[in-house]
Amino acid sequence: MGTGRDVFSITGIDYTVGTGGSWVMTSVTIGVDGLGLIAYYQDNGYDLNVVHCSNVACTAFTISTLDSIGEVGVYPSVAIGVDGLGFISYYDSTNGHLKVAHCSDIACTAATVSTIDNSSGRGEFDSLTIGADGLGLISYYGASGAFWVAHCSNVNCTTASINQLDLGPGTRALYTSATIGADGLPLISYYNSEESYLKVAHCSDVACASATYSSIDSGTFQGISITVGTDGRGIISYLDKVNGLLKVAHCSDIDCSSATISTIEVVGGGSWTLQTSMAIGSDGLGFISYYDDNNADLRVAHCSNVMCTAVTSYILDGTGIVGLWTSVTIGVDGFPLISYFDYGHRVLNVAHLSNVFGIPNVRYR
Repeated sequence: MGTGRDVFSITGIDYTVGTGGSWVMTSVTIGVDGLGLIAYYQDNGYDLNVVHCSNVACTAFTISTLDSIGEVGVYPSVAIGVDGLGFISYYDSTNGHLKVAHCSDIACTAATVSTIDNSSGRGEFDSLTIGADGLGLISYYGASGAFWVAHCSNVNCTTASINQLDLGPGTRALYTSATIGADGLPLISYYNSEESYLKVAHCSDVACASATYSSIDSGTFQGISITVGTDGRGIISYLDKVNGLLKVAHCSDIDCSSATISTIEVVGGGSWTLQTSMAIGSDGLGFISYYDDNNADLRVAHCSNVMCTAVTSYILDGTGIVGLWTSVTIGVDGFPLISYFDYGHRVLNVAHLSNVFGIPNVRYR
């Protein structure tokens, strides 16, 4: 354990985000210009905002408000479409609708906003990915606890087909996370709170009209994040809320019909809704950002192998209550870029690392 404070920069982005409470949610990706694009929920004005970084480290930036009608922007999830423009799914809490914002330019200074699912109470815990067909696919939680997927009908996602998945009795699909598997089909991880399982849905087609389901781990989980490793298998970071553990599940096959479970670190449970975010680093190994509830710190873990059965972990930011709603991506320089909420100072922060490990005193031989 240690601190990596000498190997990264931290930049305060928005100092007004958290005056309304603690629900400041972030999602980061890298645009076609090689610069970070961060979507976040601003719970002072209850808006959907976007940060476009002006340099790789995001020490300079511009901020744009994309939607401010009602309480909007909750659970933002950002990706870059095949047209090279930013694309964000989010929840309209005022109306209980799933919405998307398709950026009008690379910096996302404006966007076309569309309501995708206008059924009341559908759209929380959404996760956006771009399918093999070049169209957006969004997984999300819906009314009465159901599990839904929206497949965009066009690049702008002005309309979408809606499918309900996992039709078991009382299904409650929380903390969904979607990616595209090595077979080109969507792979979605989520927590079924009625069954008390971390589950994975492997879609049968690009629109995810149907899927096969696997129960991966039993318990009470949140903060789920899925990606695909260099071995072509899904890999999931998540938090065991009851036991206060950061865990990783490495899928045994493309369908993720089973997985190897590794306990990474004790992080505490607490009363917060906790988050993890995983990306595959430029070295081909997993990299996780997460909130350590025991110490109220933002921590990072660099996987030691493809299956992530062991990690090296460090405090990235330990100044107060920091690291809530973290999101990580890998920049064009090969180093992680992390957005997160500093609850103690009420600020949206971004951290840029200067090596693939996120650790101090790295020696390259």
